[in-house]
Amino acid sequence: MRIALVTGLHATARRQAVNELLATVPRSIAVHHDLEDIGDGAVHRVVRDCTGPAESEQVNLDHACASCTLREDLIPFLLRTADADRHDLCVVESWDGVEPRLISENIAAQERLHLATVATAVDIAHLTADLGSDHDLSDRELHIAQDDSRTVAEVLNRQVEYPNVIVLHGAGSDRHAQTLLQQLNPAAAIVRSGSDLQGFLCGRFDPESTHTRINPAWAQYTDHAEEQGVSSVTWSRTRPLHPDRLSDALEEIVSLSLRGRGRFWLAGQPDTLLVWDSHQDLLMVENGGPWMAALPDAAMDLVSPARRSSALLDWDPVVGDRRQHLSFTGIGMDRGRLLSLLESCLVTDAEADQDFQNDPFAEFSKR
Repeated sequence: MRIALVTGLHATARRQAVNELLATVPRSIAVHHDLEDIGDGAVHRVVRDCTGPAESEQVNLDHACASCTLREDLIPFLLRTADADRHDLCVVESWDGVEPRLISENIAAQERLHLATVATAVDIAHLTADLGSDHDLSDRELHIAQDDSRTVAEVLNRQVEYPNVIVLHGAGSDRHAQTLLQQLNPAAAIVRSGSDLQGFLCGRFDPESTHTRINPAWAQYTDHAEEQGVSSVTWSRTRPLHPDRLSDALEEIVSLSLRGRGRFWLAGQPDTLLVWDSHQDLLMVENGGPWMAALPDAAMDLVSPARRSSALLDWDPVVGDRRQHLSFTGIGMDRGRLLSLLESCLVTDAEADQDFQNDPFAEFSKR
């Protein structure tokens, strides 16, 4: 049985995309797990077809959480439905604050299910504001757990960067939205609500290659000249960043773009690849593992092919794959100021032999 996963923070746009699939694909149904009352321990599964709701029931879970809903009810439901052989397509409508990667990987792992496409539906009227929002999901009552500290911008970015199809809904500038989304996700087809989506159901969505494409530890980014006020700049250097100057400049660097991603090299940490993941004013830094140049030869076979290929593209005869490779996307972005700030944080020739001890990220992962 073919599966189409439809995600999106904007519920009206997401529901419209699901309705269009149900209306155009014969023998199709949709399933949606309503997590609105998950804080009270209740999750409801709603199944419908083009004529309306077919069933609705509360599901019993060991723990009322998104991952348990996926593992204990959604996957078993899809397998039962596939075995019944009454439907050619099941549209999985995700909940607002759920990111698509975990769902798609779990569906694709089932041999009896065919994950045909992953689509994200967005409302043009809210797209730019939400990508630049500093609201937490909890501010809009979209959180899916008591300790869910994710932001609106963080979740929406992950929803638009992952899929192979993005569906535009609502009033606003299509050209501006398309330009912004194409720079955030060059791999996605961007279509208007009302378009025939059946053509996107003929292939197979590959979560592994998608993860390779979006993982900032090895992704390769490119510049995009300003269009419709939107631009992307990629900064790459083979010299480490000075910890103190970077710490002083972080707040301004992050504030200059809507989205920042990539990997960087901090002086004093020659073995550690650090991952940069920023959403408007939120910066998350993670340890991305060792640089390839820091690994012994015997460990090379344990590294993923994607990581090896990226390292070869980055390879420098002196420092190996150690480098700054950061991409920033913004609207009306001051590219000159951003690049100047980044350049000012690089270690100079005179500082190259210093013993750097300060790590601005040692005590926190979010700034």
